[in-house]
Amino acid sequence: MAIQEPQGMEENDAEEAKPLMLKIAAILDEARSSYATHNRKLKELSLLRSKSPSPSHFFSAFSKTLTPLFDFHRRLASADRVVSFVSTFAAAADDEFLDHFLKFLLAAAAASNKTARYRACQIVSEIILRLPDDAEVSSDLWDEVIEWMMVRVRDKIPVVRTFAVRALSRFVNDSVNSDILDLFIEMLPLEQNADVRKMIVLSLPPSSATSQVIIDCTLDVNESVRKAAYCVLANKFPLQSLSIKFRTSILRRGLADRSVAVSKECFKLLRDEWLIKCCNGDPLELLKYLDVETYESVSESVMEALLKGGLMKLQNGASILQYISSNGNSTEGDLDHCPPRIQLMEAEAALYWRTVCKHLQSEAHAKGSDAAATTGTEAEVYAAEASDKNDLLEKILPATVGDYIELVRAHTNAGSNHRFACRQLLLLGSMFDFSDVSNRKAAGAFLRELMCKPPDQEDDNEGNIVVLGDGLSFGGDIEWAEAVASLARKVHAVPGEFEEVVLAIIEELAQPCRERTADYVQWMHSLSLTGLLLKYAKSLRFLQGKAIEPSELLQSLLLPGAKQSNLDVQRIAVRCLGLYGLLERKPSAELLKQLRVSYIKGTHSISIESCKALIDLVMWHGPQEIDKVLKLNIPCQMNNEKTTFCPVSFSDSEEDLDVETLDILYSGFENDDWASPLPSNENECVHAILGEGFAKILLLSDNYPSIPVSLHHVILSKLIYLYFSDVSEHLQRLKQCLSVFFELYPCLSANHKASITIFRVLLYSPLFWGIFHFHNAPKKCYNKKHMLQPSTFIFYLIHMKLRKSRLKVILNPINLAPNGEAPLSLRIRYINNSFDVDKKLREETSYLLVLSRTMVSVHIRLTCKTQMRCYFRLDCRVIASPSNHLFLKYNKNQVERLISLYKCLGNDLNENEIDTIVCHLELSILLIANSKNSTTFLICFADCVPYYHHYTNGLSQHPIYLNMGELYRTRRQMTIEAWLFVSFSAISSKSESSVCFHTSSTTPYTKSNFNSRSFHSKPLHLPPSPPAE
Repeated sequence: MAIQEPQGMEENDAEEAKPLMLKIAAILDEARSSYATHNRKLKELSLLRSKSPSPSHFFSAFSKTLTPLFDFHRRLASADRVVSFVSTFAAAADDEFLDHFLKFLLAAAAASNKTARYRACQIVSEIILRLPDDAEVSSDLWDEVIEWMMVRVRDKIPVVRTFAVRALSRFVNDSVNSDILDLFIEMLPLEQNADVRKMIVLSLPPSSATSQVIIDCTLDVNESVRKAAYCVLANKFPLQSLSIKFRTSILRRGLADRSVAVSKECFKLLRDEWLIKCCNGDPLELLKYLDVETYESVSESVMEALLKGGLMKLQNGASILQYISSNGNSTEGDLDHCPPRIQLMEAEAALYWRTVCKHLQSEAHAKGSDAAATTGTEAEVYAAEASDKNDLLEKILPATVGDYIELVRAHTNAGSNHRFACRQLLLLGSMFDFSDVSNRKAAGAFLRELMCKPPDQEDDNEGNIVVLGDGLSFGGDIEWAEAVASLARKVHAVPGEFEEVVLAIIEELAQPCRERTADYVQWMHSLSLTGLLLKYAKSLRFLQGKAIEPSELLQSLLLPGAKQSNLDVQRIAVRCLGLYGLLERKPSAELLKQLRVSYIKGTHSISIESCKALIDLVMWHGPQEIDKVLKLNIPCQMNNEKTTFCPVSFSDSEEDLDVETLDILYSGFENDDWASPLPSNENECVHAILGEGFAKILLLSDNYPSIPVSLHHVILSKLIYLYFSDVSEHLQRLKQCLSVFFELYPCLSANHKASITIFRVLLYSPLFWGIFHFHNAPKKCYNKKHMLQPSTFIFYLIHMKLRKSRLKVILNPINLAPNGEAPLSLRIRYINNSFDVDKKLREETSYLLVLSRTMVSVHIRLTCKTQMRCYFRLDCRVIASPSNHLFLKYNKNQVERLISLYKCLGNDLNENEIDTIVCHLELSILLIANSKNSTTFLICFADCVPYYHHYTNGLSQHPIYLNMGELYRTRRQMTIEAWLFVSFSAISSKSESSVCFHTSSTTPYTKSNFNSRSFHSKPLHLPPSPPAE
């Protein structure tokens, strides 16, 4: 490109500047070879500038010599060395040369040539970063530089944006240029290029406005951006400047990052900046900055990372024994809660010692396993290391089980403030040996105290008693219940002993409940302990012959609890019913009926627990076994031919429904109130539970042969709708679950991929409101861009390869396997032909746009003549219709190629080939007439819903279509005479044109109502075969 020369340069100076240009060019040529020559060449170039007749004369020669660099677009090391050399020279030059050179670069930054803009922004950024702080540049020139660099931040070329951001990074800290920071924060979430995002993150200054932005970048899809975010957090944000939420978010994401480089960068931040610099190497001090009681999992991962990194060195004499002393070193506040010899632990210390002991135990076990797997000296070394770990563990733990029990009891009696520390100590129980009878007896007595202790409660503003906790787990939270259960199973390790001890306590606690004299607190206490037993019991066989029989437990406690007036009691009882059903070899009818009633009639929280229980029982016992126990009056043949779920009205339904369990569960999707999560848990709602449950059922569909294959596409359609719908936008756990499901589903079975391919067009139906009986839906669903995303996603699923162990060889003479792309192409072409050619509704146009655009991604095999005949027959009508411009817009090249190759195909499709297509594609093809002038056949989905609206009112003016899929679904309601009448009426028609019947009504066909029905008419006349040349 031509670069403007300074206005003061005269034409006769051009000849005089050539020798100077040659010298400058020689210096630049040597500078591009190596950085080692730069210092020497800078002195030579400065000497040339000082000897030049005038500054303008030197600048003119310098700019002309540098001009070819602005046309060199390749990013080579030699070009970067020239840029570095020139930038260093300009930054060290006097103010006059720098001003002229910056103006020269700004002119290039405004050029239309992208290479010129790229080189200009690159050199400007280098100059700005190399300028000393005391450099004197006019304010007007700096304002102009900043203005042009802010313009280039929005450039369409990513590398230009990158260097523009780099150039502005030095000004972003200035409060006068706050608009630069606003621009960076605005552009960061919108930027598509990873290098630009990385440069923006590295340029952001430390402030309260940027901390959240940088922490959000730790979730970036690009590894380099995430690594840059942790680098910025380590260098610019001290530990004390971040909130506890930010600290834990940084550590949780970084230590668990899938990239090793990112996790190492996060560990470097944790070790060098937070532990050593801010906490003086004290891990207990670091844990105090993390709020271990609220963020226990993060604190535990931090301790594990430090232990694996070898940064945890125990001080001499440091152990849990320091909290158990003989001289009564307890503080005054502890004297009311514990014996004088016990000192209560802080939450950080309890977590610290638990993780240290757990690490030592795992290390000792690993070294012992290595010693057992090897021999000789190596085995002795491993054994010695394992012995050292065990010795250190014994020095840390209390000396006896009695001391351990006394320590835990003291924290238990200390109240809720020490509950976290008490739970950490309970988890240490797995490291003790309870084989001694006296130790087991002492621990058993303590466990009985824990289990008999009523749940924590308080009075609300109205004086009512409120039980604290989640209302489900024993002790109020699941972590406490797991800690108690782990210690109880360690103490009572003999098979059946755990169940016997806990049942004896339940029999005592449940006595008021069985006598119907208990209040709701006693009900919840008994049911929570029962849930703990059922969760960890291996079989109901271990419950038989104990203090209370399993059947008695069900009849006297669980079922009555599910019918209690208190909603909290109902909720926990329903959870226990689900656990009880999983232990049964054959589920009881009373249990299943109660779960169904609670699912339909219960509140949202109760319906969630009922939904979980029913999903678990269906997957464990199978849907056929569940319905068999309920003795539902459903013919087996009808179930096998089922193509959709039966709708269930929850508001008008009775308690005992003669409907399959899967139908009841699926109908939960129609309840809009169940799409909102609970206030206490933002990831729990009935829709989320159903989505996860049906995804598991589809993934393991080979285990449930009783579920018709024709229902798979219905479930899959609903799951795709949930994944892309705005309704489930707040259900992050469901979206994560479905993302894993979609990655696995097409790869596990050829049947899965066939289901996606065959019914792909139908998957759009729940998303395209206004078609397929969704007239009352919000109009935002007509958004075409919103629909192209799931369209592309489904093609991605289709193109995923099967795992090698799942591949099967399918013999197919015409290469139209149901799980290939040829049938998908035929179906899309058929749907495009099926809409009215003269007038389309707005939603129909959007629907066809998605089909036409996704058609381009379908790979068709033009070597198969049968496929080509089908394609040509369906495409010819599109070409003849001027209104079907959407299909032609995106598939014109494909259609034209088919037409050019059709002349070589020979004869038209015969009946045998049509029958083969029917067999392999699972289509219904009705061959109505085959005359010399025209061949008309109709391809219909055997299991699809009616697609079209009624546009006409009479039968006389238009030929009539018959939707064979609709007939197949309704033929069970028709007599043989009615079926033959409908089928043969078309064949025996005396009309000269071909007649095909189509209807979207579900009313059974009879001779009396057939002629009075309203039909949508639209013939599919395919052109005759061209004469063979």
